Parts: sequence; structure tokens; C-alpha cells
Amino acid sequence: MTLPVSVAAGHPATAAAGAGVLSDGGTAADAVAAMILAGCVAETIFSGLGGGGFAVVFEAATARVHCLDFFVAVPGLDGSRPGAGRAIAVSFGGVAVPYEVGGATVAVPGNPSGVAELNRRFGRLPLSRLAAPAVALAESGAVFPAEHAALLSDIAPAMLLGDGVAAYSRPTGALLAAGDLLHHPGLAETLEQLGECGPAALLQGPWGRRLVDAVRADGGALSTEDLAAYRVRELPLGRVAFAGTTVQARGNDLDGMLDTLRRLDPATLTAGDAARAVALAEAFAAPPLRSETTSVAAVDADGNACAATHSLGLGSGVWVQGVHANSMLGEGELIRGELAPGQRMGSMMTPTIVTRPVGGGRPDELVAALGAAGGSRIRPALIQVLVRSLLDGAALSDAIAAPRLTASPGVAQLEPGFAPAVPMALREAGFAVRQWPERRPYFGGVAGIGAGGPAADPRRGGVTITL
Repeated sequence: MTLPVSVAAGHPATAAAGAGVLSDGGTAADAVAAMILAGCVAETIFSGLGGGGFAVVFEAATARVHCLDFFVAVPGLDGSRPGAGRAIAVSFGGVAVPYEVGGATVAVPGNPSGVAELNRRFGRLPLSRLAAPAVALAESGAVFPAEHAALLSDIAPAMLLGDGVAAYSRPTGALLAAGDLLHHPGLAETLEQLGECGPAALLQGPWGRRLVDAVRADGGALSTEDLAAYRVRELPLGRVAFAGTTVQARGNDLDGMLDTLRRLDPATLTAGDAARAVALAEAFAAPPLRSETTSVAAVDADGNACAATHSLGLGSGVWVQGVHANSMLGEGELIRGELAPGQRMGSMMTPTIVTRPVGGGRPDELVAALGAAGGSRIRPALIQVLVRSLLDGAALSDAIAAPRLTASPGVAQLEPGFAPAVPMALREAGFAVRQWPERRPYFGGVAGIGAGGPAADPRRGGVTITL
């Protein structure tokens, strides 16, 4: 089975950047690197160059799958320790959530190194070519989608800090609306430097020193030693057999996505909508957490595939030359115990490759490449899409668009579209049920490519392009 040459992303400009790279002969990893950079311009309420992420790469010739970790690291290799973050309250999913911002929340960024490593190991075009669409987008401004505008009102207290006030507001002071242009002055020059000179020159040059100075002036611990020491890592992959396929992803995500999939009983999942909903809710029930992320995927003409998920948190309020520094040390749900300088922070992000054996000594075939955004909703979103596409045989686009549920202890959240028997069964199983009036980004955003083509989540304004 050969998947179509295509891309899936959360913004039209992000998808266009990846499609252009594929048209110029780039690999799937090249396309994903270009889409990460474009997303760092157009999707900055979800991510940015100051964030980090993970990527999985499928090599068609050998069926090998690689997982790259370019997530943020704990600062303080020079002995510095951060002060206290500044508490603010943001609303997510209609619930006020305490959150911390400021220099004390800034971890070591990984996105610049991550895109360069994807290109170095699995690409063929120059890094400058991959950065070019993002540079042009930063110069012209990116169209602000309706889905971003709807979310901005919830998270404005975190976004309207520092340079974010001008970026996310109209001249009248009102928040950006759908169709407005999002501008980050100075970002084009930063991206151009990354493309021409590479991440070391950026992180260890004047831009990196300015970032360190801004963070430390605001109580943070980031140092030039931290930036110089940062390296992309390759992670061992976890594998789960499911519905005749092998699902592969990093095995150390905070929510245990593969372990959850392993524990699900296919017989129960196919015993009707109500039984499936109860089984999923019981599997997903965990304290509701929150993190902003975005996902992209690409397949190239040689059958290679790449999927990546990257995040900024909500941002710290510290800005340097168009780049919003991450706030990962202010995301309490990511901190599980003591953190040592240089240590990677934990994350729920799990970009995923699905393969199927074909026999005859041939490499396994690619079934799908996908990832999800949405903090603690990443695991529910991915698993429901995998269940519907692999177990039910639904097209990936239909599996992504179908109504979703998520659950915390004692409470199940349902999008509209479930049969009446589903909330009834959940209540009988002991869940209080909240039925949402419409699809919302709260339930996660999935982007991927399967046999039926690319698919991107309508909850986040997703866009696909097939070449």
C-alpha cells in the first residue's frame, strides 16, 4: 500500500510550506521541518520557535521508524536556579486554570535544533530552502483563522504580555479576529538566520545571548551554557499490536498512550457505541490537564513519512526578535518530581507511525502517520482515531471528524453526535456527563495521512494538500 504524496497541518500556510517543499523534491522530513517553521509564524497561539517537540520518521526502504526528541530541557547548567513564576488565570474548556508566566518559566528551546536535525538526518534540500516559506510568511503576516480567534479570547491573559499585546491585538485594542493578519516583527530575520547559519549560530550568537539576558532579567535560569549543551536525542520506540497493525510511538509520554491502547479490549470496543464509550472513558479518566500544541504530517514520493508535534505552552511573556519564549516550567502538569538541569521535561506528545506486515521478506508497509495536539486530550484523540480507522475501517478523515469524548475521574466530556445510549451508559457507569454544544479545540487536534489520503482536524481549522 502506497500512501499519497501529501501533507496535513493545522493552518493553510503551514500546509502550503510543506507541499512546496515536496514539489521541489524534498523528503517527508524536509516537509515537516518546513511546516514546523511555518507553524512557528502562523500558529503561535499553539507553538513557536522558542518551544520544542517530537517527530517520528518512517523510512520506506527499510521500514525503520525513528523518534526524535527535540523537546525543551531544564535550564541551570551554570548553577543558576529560577525564581518564582507569576501566576495568572486563563480559561480553557470553560474552566479557569491557574498558570505561571515570566522568565522563571522558560526552559531551553528545542525547535531550532529539531528542524535542523530532521533535515540533516532525513532530508535532502538545504535548510535555507525549508526556512524560506516561514521567512516570507513572517514578512507578509499570517492570516488568523476563525478557530484561533475563538480560542484567543480564552487564553488572552497569557498571550497579551510583552510583544504579544501588539501581535494579538488590533490597533483599536480589540483582539485579533478571523481574517486579520498576525505579525511578529523581527521573526523573519530570526528565521532567516536559522536557515542560513543553522541552530548553533542562532542559539549561541547574538539572538541566543539576547534571549538569555531577557529571561534572566525576569527571574529565569536560562544560560548560554544551556543553549550550547542542547542536543536532539533519538528515543527508543514503543510498539503495540492492534487490529492487525503495529502502532509505534515514543513509549515515555506522560499519559502512556501506547499502554492505554494495549489495555483496550477489541471485543469490548466492537460491542456497540455504549460499551465502547464506557471502555474509553474508563481508560482515559485522569485529572484534566492542559497544554497548547500543533501537529503536522507528510508523505513523500519515495513513500517515506514523517509526523511531528510541537508546543510552546501558552508562552512566558518574554519575547526576543519575534520569538515568544516557552513557559514549560510554568506548566505544573508537566512537572512530575524534581527536575535537574539538562534533563528533558515530560510531555504528552506522541506522534505515531502505523505499519502492517506484508510477508515474503519484504519490509512492513506504511498504514498511517499521524499526531495530535491538545495536552491531556492527545491520548484520547489519537486512540479514538486509531480505533475508528484501524478497527472500524473508517477513512482517516472520517475518523478524525467523528465526535470524541474525553474523561477525568468521575466526569465524561462528550462532543455532539453521540447516540443517546452513550451518555446513558456513561451515567450508569458512574460518570457525570457534560455534553458540549459544538466541536471545540478542547478535544484535541489530529493531523495525519492514511490510505485514503491526508486528513486534518476541523476543530482547529486543519488543512490538507495532496500533490
